[in-house]
Amino acid sequence: MTDSILHHVAEGLETNLRELIQVGSLRPGHILVIGTSTSEILGHQIGTSGTLDAAKPIYDTVQRISREFGLHVAFQCCEHLNRALVIEEELLLLTPQLEPVSVIPVPKAGGSMASYAYRHFAKPVVVETIQAHAGIDIGSTLIGMHLRRVAVPARPPVRHLGHAYVTMAFTRPKLIGGIRAVYSADTAEQLYQTAAPDADC
Repeated sequence: MTDSILHHVAEGLETNLRELIQVGSLRPGHILVIGTSTSEILGHQIGTSGTLDAAKPIYDTVQRISREFGLHVAFQCCEHLNRALVIEEELLLLTPQLEPVSVIPVPKAGGSMASYAYRHFAKPVVVETIQAHAGIDIGSTLIGMHLRRVAVPARPPVRHLGHAYVTMAFTRPKLIGGIRAVYSADTAEQLYQTAAPDADC
């Protein structure tokens, strides 16, 4: 790929990341999962023509934006490693339910993106699964298995990175309760202030 195309990929990804952070109300400490087919970015079928050259601008952009907003990043491996994820050891230590597995992603078993991330993270660790707060899928790599239970699609401003189609989503807590349930803090406060002294459920 030419430097010009890679530059446009990085620019488009930054635009999409900033949109996702805004619409998803992502905060410091939240987890962002990134699925990337560098083959699809090049215009080839997923899993056939991966390249580390395309992985670099994705990694650099994701790292820069995630540091700006205090997010943790998980790069998804390809299906040959059952879509395991590369994370920093820091996130593993902060999340007791995560269990590391013993594998080192390489371009033909893990994918170019995960391999690049593993090589460039400070202390990389691979885990089988994660429950991320949001994610971006570049090239239909199917990140949904690593998002929290209720995913909300978000429309990316840049629909293609290179030739790869982009989808993204953020998650929200499940809405629970029946007809009397309240989901707005303002409404809850109003009902609390106007409740009768003997009000009960």
